[in-house]
Amino acid sequence: MNYNSMSDKAIAGAMGQRIRAWRLRNNQTQQQLADATGLSVNVIKSLEAGKGKLSSVIAVLREFRLLDDLDAFVREPDISPLQLAKRQGKVRQRASGSRGKRTHGDTDTW
Repeated sequence: MNYNSMSDKAIAGAMGQRIRAWRLRNNQTQQQLADATGLSVNVIKSLEAGKGKLSSVIAVLREFRLLDDLDAFVREPDISPLQLAKRQGKVRQRASGSRGKRTHGDTDTW
């Protein structure tokens, strides 16, 4: 499936269809899945409709024993050896964003 050409809503809908397919594969009703995950039936219905919270998706993935697939879902970012050497082994804590260069004496005018 080419997710890059799909809208966010279409991707969420496809995920909902997959959750429904896994539920049916496990021969569970929405009520049974809700009971097993501690979620409400309405939350299960919302997930299958492509809506819901990430925490609810995680609960359903746990029930289906699919949590190990999260590594493929959101993989760890690669760090290039050049970046690692530049940082001398330090892990980056925050993004700097784009900053305009100011020279000494520049002031904002209001």
